[in-house]
Amino acid sequence: MGEDKPEDKLDKPAQGLMARLGRWLERDHTPTASEVAPLFTARLTDVAANRLAKQWSTRYDAADGKERRTLLAVLAQASGKLEPRGDQGQRLFKRLYAQAESLRLLVDLRADMLRWRNQVSGLSVMERELEGLLSSWFDVGMLELRPINWDSPASLLEKLIQYEAVHEIRSWEELKHRVADDRRCYAFFHPRMSDVPLIFVEVAFAAQMAGNVQLLLDPHVPSDSPEKARWAIFYSISNTQPGLRGISFGNFLLKRVIDALLAELPRLKSFATLSPIPGFADWLSKQDGKALQDLLHDKADKQAAVDDPDAGSKWVQRLQAAAAAGQGGDGALQRTGLRLAVHYLRSMKGGQPLDPVARFHLGNGARIERVNWAADCSAKGMAQSCGIMTNYLYELDQLDDNLAQLAEGKPKMGLNLRWR
Repeated sequence: MGEDKPEDKLDKPAQGLMARLGRWLERDHTPTASEVAPLFTARLTDVAANRLAKQWSTRYDAADGKERRTLLAVLAQASGKLEPRGDQGQRLFKRLYAQAESLRLLVDLRADMLRWRNQVSGLSVMERELEGLLSSWFDVGMLELRPINWDSPASLLEKLIQYEAVHEIRSWEELKHRVADDRRCYAFFHPRMSDVPLIFVEVAFAAQMAGNVQLLLDPHVPSDSPEKARWAIFYSISNTQPGLRGISFGNFLLKRVIDALLAELPRLKSFATLSPIPGFADWLSKQDGKALQDLLHDKADKQAAVDDPDAGSKWVQRLQAAAAAGQGGDGALQRTGLRLAVHYLRSMKGGQPLDPVARFHLGNGARIERVNWAADCSAKGMAQSCGIMTNYLYELDQLDDNLAQLAEGKPKMGLNLRWR
């Protein structure tokens, strides 16, 4: 007698259900929760269930947003009926992961779950389970650090343009400048998504700490020689996959990049960022006159802000206008703006810095070294931070001490915090 096929090990009703589901997935029929339940409950080695999972993933990959949401809602209904839940909740994801081409789909799947988890009942439970699996599948030990330069494949260079999240790349000329011989760009890749950078960092070199991003981005401004430079400036760090939100490997990226830079350019002495302050203008606009009293030193400014519920919004407009005009007033306006920015950067909520970029760098052990006036006068920079940027300094032998201080609610500041 021949051995039973895996499909034969299902009872007849289950076989019929799987067959119908397979036909319906190939057409436009949307299966019900009971019809997709075997995708969770069947064994991971079940050939029929794995075939259906592949059909489901093919349909999901080709679907528009409306259909994807419907398909996810059905999965959430089936997931909510699992009893006991145990590891059955993760079984569909493990089934998809076993298919070599499905890792990218799972990342997209979680991005959609994050998008709709508050609108689709039961989806948040699935999202958390998928996050746990992705955390193990994207363990930093599995990731490969690779440099990207002008000789990299065009398809990869195009992804830099597509995924750049900090400073828009508007032309191939600008892209060529960012990956030129006097610059460096590094990215983490997963072996099963080898054509997609998961996160990348752009690096410039300088004789001193940089304070204006427009000068760094301008392809017509001569760059410092990497072989002679003492400073490496990380001026853009971009995560490319929304579906990997909360899965941290950015801190490992910077440490690996510093090691790679030191191995190549041993004359480098210092490592700093030139970073945006994306939440500053929004935070300031919400402050009333009472909240600003202790932050304003000029008596006239204090008096003007008293009992003014819109004092913060007016300060945003003043700072934006002064930066756009290339001015700092008589110096007092500039100093006040930078003082407000430092106060914001030091502000904490729930044990974490308010600003998302500060949260990332301070959480990596860096310290706030300097704030810079009119450092990013692009439309985005003005809207987010009135043109102000900050430098976070990475001193490798101080990272742990800085983290300990952050845990006490006191972000580490430069001993002589300067602003320009």
